[in-house]
Amino acid sequence: MRTVLACAALTAALLTAGAANAQSAPEVAWNIGFVSDYVFRGYSQTDEDPALQGGVDLTAGSFYAGAWASNVDFGDDTEAEVDLYGGFRTEAAGFALDFGAVGYFYVEAPDGADYDYVEFKAAASRAIGPVTAGAAVYYSPDFFGLDEEATYVEGNVAFAPADKWTVSAAVGYQALDVNDDYTTWNAGAAYALTDHLAIDVRYHDTDVDGPLSDERVVAGLKVTF
Repeated sequence: MRTVLACAALTAALLTAGAANAQSAPEVAWNIGFVSDYVFRGYSQTDEDPALQGGVDLTAGSFYAGAWASNVDFGDDTEAEVDLYGGFRTEAAGFALDFGAVGYFYVEAPDGADYDYVEFKAAASRAIGPVTAGAAVYYSPDFFGLDEEATYVEGNVAFAPADKWTVSAAVGYQALDVNDDYTTWNAGAAYALTDHLAIDVRYHDTDVDGPLSDERVVAGLKVTF
């Protein structure tokens, strides 16, 4: 049911975007990436192994939608994560605003695992010269696995010290209703090798002591076209 609802929401967003922007064709962008470890909110999703990832984004005026996928390894039969998302971007008082929803779905997940979930997102950011600072909140009424209600709050900053270079960092707090709440943070740098190829090296850590949540450095390569 959650898969159907998420797909319906994305379809509605695209139809609305098309009607509101009938005079301009939607823009489509593709991406393919490789990372040495797929880390999500401080936890390895691939048992510390590499991941092949890719996605597509559709933008029509202020509306956007997309899909993204990656291999995962949870120690069971789950093979991949597929994300479907959509939303609306606008500006107000010098701030860039982003409101949307993300559905996370897991291929070949065991029966009863209850991995699939949907999050609602609200984010704001502001650029001052070469520095962009932002904050975001994600809320899920039925989160991954045993947890039901969950809220994730993040603050982030990015700095472009020179052409092709971006240095960025983020701190987030994941509030859960069954498992323990935790804090996660990351910092790293990205370099644009070409207009379509970039490399990112990033440090991740949490305040949780565990093999999948301990500190680690992840390297990634991403192609956009």
